Amino acid sequence: MDEKIYAIGDIHGDLPKLKAIHARIAQDCEDQPCTVVHLGDLVDRREDSCGVVNYLMAGQKRGEPWVVIKGNHDRLFSRFYRDPCWQDPALSPALNWLHPKLGGTETLQSYGADVQHFQDPACVHAEALRCVPLAHIEYLENLPLYHRVGGLLFVHAGIRPKIDLQAQTEDDLLWIREDFFSYHAPHDFLVIHGHTIVKHVTHYGNRINVDTGAAWGDDLSVIVIENNQIWDLSEDGRKTLHRSYQEAGARLQYTPT
Repeated sequence: MDEKIYAIGDIHGDLPKLKAIHARIAQDCEDQPCTVVHLGDLVDRREDSCGVVNYLMAGQKRGEPWVVIKGNHDRLFSRFYRDPCWQDPALSPALNWLHPKLGGTETLQSYGADVQHFQDPACVHAEALRCVPLAHIEYLENLPLYHRVGGLLFVHAGIRPKIDLQAQTEDDLLWIREDFFSYHAPHDFLVIHGHTIVKHVTHYGNRINVDTGAAWGDDLSVIVIENNQIWDLSEDGRKTLHRSYQEAGARLQYTPT
């Protein structure tokens, strides 16, 4: 594969880190043709979800070679805006988007909504309607669920093994974990994903996890794929990404959301 592709892990409203990653990519790319794939979860938990959405929308509008994939948090935000009573089928009934674990309150505050003292979801929803531009919601709703280039598949959470790509459900593409992690045989493509935090970018043979915890203040990571080689693009430059021989998923640490 001759095309140079970068893939960025879950952003979660951390605009300064996203801009720093784009600057790192620009230095590495040296004005050569490339594609930059963002693996979803633009919003929630960090301070500037509004800024992240604005930044990505503006970049795509001016023609930046950016692909942005939908994450489960992007769906939670847009669905709350449409219906505050909607319950994500992949989320525990004890949780909703406004629960502190999810980070919806921080997202609405980034838009200038006054929600910190509101207990009633209807009141919070009224603030959301007042403060959040409909264009942002429509943008999140229309994000693609995956991006495929040759033998590479970029998706937020992963795929259900042995199911044709066209038959994959949105719930799985946005939320899947254990069934995907415990499958060690080759897929039809190398899957590049985020969604589940790992300490460092990890290549499991049939998949690569790029989510290193920006949601909780840790690093935002990016990989580069060029000429059938894969690197972790660190602050110090490219570092060859070798396959991990640990059992895929066996040592992952993650929260239920």
